[in-house]
Amino acid sequence: MTSFSNWLDQVVSVASYNLRTIPERRGAAFTSAIGIAGVVGVLVGVLAIAEGFRLAMTASGSKDIAVVMRTGSDSEMTSGLSRDETRLISDAPGVARDGDTPLTSAELFVIINLPKRSTGLDANVPLRGVEMTAVKVRDDIKIVQGNMFESGKNEIIVGAGAARAFGGLDLDKEIKIGQNTWTIVGIFTAGGGVAESEIWTDAAVLQPAYKREDSFQSVYARLSSAGSFTEFRDALTSNPQLKVKVLRLSDFYAEQSEMLTKFITTIGVFIASMMALGALFGALNTMYSAIASRTREIATLRAMGFSSGPVVISVIVESLAVSLIGGAIGAGIAYLAFNGYEASTLNWATFSQVTFKFAVTKGLLVQAIIWASVIGIIGGLFPAVRAARLPIASALRET
Repeated sequence: MTSFSNWLDQVVSVASYNLRTIPERRGAAFTSAIGIAGVVGVLVGVLAIAEGFRLAMTASGSKDIAVVMRTGSDSEMTSGLSRDETRLISDAPGVARDGDTPLTSAELFVIINLPKRSTGLDANVPLRGVEMTAVKVRDDIKIVQGNMFESGKNEIIVGAGAARAFGGLDLDKEIKIGQNTWTIVGIFTAGGGVAESEIWTDAAVLQPAYKREDSFQSVYARLSSAGSFTEFRDALTSNPQLKVKVLRLSDFYAEQSEMLTKFITTIGVFIASMMALGALFGALNTMYSAIASRTREIATLRAMGFSSGPVVISVIVESLAVSLIGGAIGAGIAYLAFNGYEASTLNWATFSQVTFKFAVTKGLLVQAIIWASVIGIIGGLFPAVRAARLPIASALRET
């Protein structure tokens, strides 16, 4: 126990001395820290895109809401349901009701072109035809300006994200879509979810405007509870009059976001890895320089009875401290620069724009610190081993 206590005292003594003398090597330490800050900043910045997109896609994905589409369809764009089929879905067991009214919404999904406010270039924007029950099905929909569209009228409400991102979507303005002119009567939010990227109108008005007759593409249903999903799904998939697939809304949005988030994450990690190699060489150079300038000091400590272990650990601690400082700087800059930054990107499932905000989460910051720590430990390990292996006699003779 005494031996371990002495060893620990040696570690603390040497490590604290190394940390106190970092300012004497501030040039090299600063260069190393900035390199690591760059790695962390890029990593967090890119992953914040993927995280923000994922959160936007899943924010409205309640487990007690189901979406029903045609069997074999991978998105609403490729689905199709008749009026009779939507009625069978509404009458299925497990659907919540408001009095005698089932809380379901048979919906259409079409794509229109609108210019981005930032660039003026046209982009695909979702126009969704819904039934009047849609607001009760998705209980996170809040009209924040104006009012809900009226049934049977050429009126639309616009998601807050779409209103900010695309031109012509201002309250009380008229906009020509297809052969019809529509009046914007309201702006709505959806808890930061994907619906904020959409434009909504009455499905009964949208059908003739796009020659959809009496067809729909999906049915959104609020269930009596999250546990009612299995009963609802089994009733529909076993009904010989229907050929449908049934998903929880949370799973549906997760599937749509998976491909893009994986792609962005892969690109971000690859870029950060390439930069990390450069930062690692910077850390190695810093610590080798530190060892070279303190050769006699290290030899003196070992001549006084300090073992190799404390010397190795002290060098790694110094490298880790520099790396953590750089990581904290990079993470802080990334948070201030990217968190909450609003952008839009293409949802590959529907080929329409989704507005979202970059999200620098606690999880990303933890990842950043882990990356910085790994670079610091590896960057200090080899110089530390070299310091521990210095021959004491020859090191003491160095000037």
